[in-house]
Amino acid sequence: MAATALARTLVRRAVQTGSTRGLASAPQMMTVRDALNSALDEEIRRDERVFILGEEVAQYEGAYKVTKSLWKKYGDQRVVDTPITEMGFAGIAVGAAMAGLRPVCEFMTFNFSMQAIDQMINSAAKTFYMSAGRVTVPIVFRGPNGAAAGVAAQHSQDFSAWFAHCPGLKVVSPYSAEDAKGLLKASIRDNNP
Repeated sequence: MAATALARTLVRRAVQTGSTRGLASAPQMMTVRDALNSALDEEIRRDERVFILGEEVAQYEGAYKVTKSLWKKYGDQRVVDTPITEMGFAGIAVGAAMAGLRPVCEFMTFNFSMQAIDQMINSAAKTFYMSAGRVTVPIVFRGPNGAAAGVAAQHSQDFSAWFAHCPGLKVVSPYSAEDAKGLLKASIRDNNP
């Protein structure tokens, strides 16, 4: 089977979800995209401090449709479109987390997170340690990472190993829809990035 055909098959394949761990809901078939959307929906509904911000996450429903229907359901206060200025909206998200909110800061592609590296590493990841545990930063930085068909060189790097070596920053890389849903919910509930 050609590599592209295999990739298409893997992308189209729905994965059985459901868990006895309490993080995923009742068993059902869903894609990773739908699992991420479901996790966001459940966490925004569960906790009024949770909101998502990023480029095109509201009216356009996300570049990859992960935030589909969330803006219509929760409005501008919980699903926030931002300008294309990653450093700016990451800084807003970090400040919101330090003030007690639980933002999900979505990058259209993780390549663009490099524009926000100071906010992510020097502000979010190190604050808990630098404050001797007095200040938490309950934030999630989320987005697609790595190579994909038709996204060009500027969108194809995989920075997960690099980020994993930054103290104070937890990195998760889901394999399946069940992983994606459970890990996103756990990440949103975590008191640090």
